[in-house]
Amino acid sequence: MNWIAIGNISDIPLRGARCVKTPQGKIAVFRTAENEVFAIEDHCPHKGGPLSQGIVHAKAVTCPLHNWVISLETGKALGADEGEVRTIPVRNEDGALFIALESLLMAAE
Repeated sequence: MNWIAIGNISDIPLRGARCVKTPQGKIAVFRTAENEVFAIEDHCPHKGGPLSQGIVHAKAVTCPLHNWVISLETGKALGADEGEVRTIPVRNEDGALFIALESLLMAAE
């Protein structure tokens, strides 16, 4: 995989997110309270809300528009809601963060 540097884990607050703009759209990169890092598309499958502005809890994010809860691990809506966003592989090397953008390209084909 071709890994693209996107910054440092310290750029993202605990239980927060930052956006990365790519040719395939915005990617939301999340940091959990346990310092785990996840990357998913930055739009809720329900109405397209900005997931990067949602509330991070455990390994999920709650969309700020209509409270859909999305798993950061799988990209799938949790509970009774149905839908999903694509997840992007993310790597943490001593605090330096990298994402694998070709996973988005492969999924689009």
